[in-house]
Amino acid sequence: MVERVLSTRELNRALLARQLLLERSTAGPERVVEQVAGLQTQYAPSGYVGLWSRLAGFRRDVLTEALLDGRIVQAWMMRCTIHMVAAGDYWPFTEAVREARREWWRRVSPLPAQCDMTAVAAAVRGHLVDGPLKQAEIQKRLVADGFPREVWPGVQLWLDLVRVPPAGTWGTPRAHVYGLAERTVPHEAVDPEVAAELLAGRYLRAFGPAAAGDLASFCGWSVTAARAVLARMELRRFRGESGAELVDVPDAPLPAADTPAPVRFLGQWDANLLVHVRRAQILPEEHRPRVFARNIPQSVPTFLVDGQVAGTWRLVDGAVRCEPFHPLPASAGRELAEEAERLAAFHA
Repeated sequence: MVERVLSTRELNRALLARQLLLERSTAGPERVVEQVAGLQTQYAPSGYVGLWSRLAGFRRDVLTEALLDGRIVQAWMMRCTIHMVAAGDYWPFTEAVREARREWWRRVSPLPAQCDMTAVAAAVRGHLVDGPLKQAEIQKRLVADGFPREVWPGVQLWLDLVRVPPAGTWGTPRAHVYGLAERTVPHEAVDPEVAAELLAGRYLRAFGPAAAGDLASFCGWSVTAARAVLARMELRRFRGESGAELVDVPDAPLPAADTPAPVRFLGQWDANLLVHVRRAQILPEEHRPRVFARNIPQSVPTFLVDGQVAGTWRLVDGAVRCEPFHPLPASAGRELAEEAERLAAFHA
């Protein structure tokens, strides 16, 4: 059977639709976070902006309440980066990337190979048994236990921890308070293969159609591991304009290439701009250095016009100031100004 070739424009619209950036959802925040395979939140307020752009009538307290109630949790997961995910996805996602994250740590850690991470994790568990602690206090206790301070990042790969609100919310952006995950999210044993298939399915529903390498990049897996997971799944297959094979779940939307795309604002580190979705050209390559660069450690907030990053924005004295990368059509400029006013009101 001849596989359908999807244009870059079609892949762009598919990604926007699945990320709820063509039309805002009316679902609850947990369902939206589940649909988009989590929100990357190295900077916690970016999760709020992400939901505002995806959820009709969204208010900041809606996400804060979901975090306080444990319906949405924030933790290290894919690619060893902070994500907000629906509580039901926390254990499968964590299990699916557990070994890959530990392998990464063993490769890059400056600590001696004989450093016993199981013992380190056990020590931290003992310190957290009475309740959450700030990162600085945990590190202080680790040093008192005789472990090097540098061991801290690896703790989160051998012990399941979540960020404990109100730390990591709009009002307290720094996510520096940690607690044992089983105290927040009821723990259920998850088969690693089942967990990996669930994560792969979530990724395709949120970012597909995609290549095995895209999935690997998102999850922090090797391409070989990603292909093994995809081989166990029922998928439909396409080709990109370059000829690369793309796979997809059977029933995810594929809008027409000429589907209108409204102006949308994205926060820092939005996953739609990362390497694993380059195929959709949400972020044109010529603009990538203006969003991600070594001298821009936090990335910068951006806005989309016709489905692509067209500039950056920042909040100045209560107003959203937009800096386009190129002159915009008059109609797009008006739409951008109107959406910027709504975003400023959201911040107020």
